[in-house]
Amino acid sequence: MRTAIEGLTVTLAGRDVLHGVELVAAEGEIAGLVGPNGSGKSTLLRTVYRHLAPRAGRVLLAGRDVRAMAPAEAARHVAALPQERGGDFEFTVREIVAMGRSPYQRAFAGEGAADRRAVAQALDQVGLAGQEQRGFDALSGGERQRVLLARALAQQPEVLVLDEPTNHLDVRYQVELLALLRAQRRTTLISLHDLNAAASLCDRLHVLHEGVLVASGTPREVLTPELLEEVFGVRAAVLEHPLTGDPLIAFDHRSPVRG
Repeated sequence: MRTAIEGLTVTLAGRDVLHGVELVAAEGEIAGLVGPNGSGKSTLLRTVYRHLAPRAGRVLLAGRDVRAMAPAEAARHVAALPQERGGDFEFTVREIVAMGRSPYQRAFAGEGAADRRAVAQALDQVGLAGQEQRGFDALSGGERQRVLLARALAQQPEVLVLDEPTNHLDVRYQVELLALLRAQRRTTLISLHDLNAAASLCDRLHVLHEGVLVASGTPREVLTPELLEEVFGVRAAVLEHPLTGDPLIAFDHRSPVRG
């Protein structure tokens, strides 16, 4: 589903956090948001999944304003994995993942066959098949992350919104998660701190700096030494990954740029 952000301005605590941001994620495209801490990445994503209302501008899903949709309808189109996880849940793994089916269920109707299939498929996709009865509060941080991703996948959205989804994951599961997202080819908006992961995963990157969109394009177009120094304040060389051919950023840890 094509997702367009038009003139988005968001104000928090009396201060504009985003300033007239415009970008498009085409249908099936993985669009990455990168930028320093505080640049507005999470704020933009929260606006896409309706957690925040913009002061100006809008988010369009296939041409429709997401704020004009009923909550259940919007949830059938957009699923989110935010950074804020909340407290411990006294639920099993399966119960958490099954919550992703709520936009499709009538009150008190219970699960149907389609719900059970979606939950089982989501658990299998994140490598948690067979662990349905474990308690969520007994899981490691990385396992919890995978359960919450499974909940979003069980929602079967057309647009997936992920805010730093590789946090708490070890290297193996980071690689597997990125491969899973790449294989699905559903419209995805994702924020990532790891620029090399962003270069490998994303079709297009959008760079935010102090609430302003300063660059958009393919990873090779965007991730230049000049931009890395100007936006991130680091000195780096951009090479070619020897295994994948993707841009590979080699940071200079000995002579950092000083702001």
